[in-house]
Amino acid sequence: MSTAARQTDPIAILYTEHHSWLQGWLRRRLGNVAEAADLAQDTFLRLLRSPQQFDSPPQARAYLRVVANGLCIDHWRRREVERAWLETLACRPEAVEPSPEQRAVVIETLLEIGDVLGRLPQKAASAFIMAQVDGLSYREIAAQLGVSDRMVKKYIAQAMLKCALVEAELQG
Repeated sequence: MSTAARQTDPIAILYTEHHSWLQGWLRRRLGNVAEAADLAQDTFLRLLRSPQQFDSPPQARAYLRVVANGLCIDHWRRREVERAWLETLACRPEAVEPSPEQRAVVIETLLEIGDVLGRLPQKAASAFIMAQVDGLSYREIAAQLGVSDRMVKKYIAQAMLKCALVEAELQG
């Protein structure tokens, strides 16, 4: 891109005027220069995918800060899932330790499931976790949630349907 074209491209101007500030803001939040650089780039990639018009530099910075903050939250969530998964792996014999590729797939799957559960009503998500993770019966779940066995079946069916829809989305 020529210098003249960059001067008229609003995203290029926004990048030039705000990238250093955004990267510094992210560095203070994350405490890591490399992660801050990655998330700053991701923030501008989001802006490229969905261009915005800003009336002032403070409005542009506010928008960039909101997008970058969302990316920080996603980053921290992913890091927490990775930490929990690695702790689980540490308890297993080395012979059954998955490859780095398998780890990445498991972490992505866990994040997807977490996202699905986050979109469900609280009781439906709780019922699903109690059944799938804790191995509780429908009757035990019903007692803990204060609902009928039939309602537990509805909650679990609702969660399973959401998971199936995500799986179908991922496959094609």
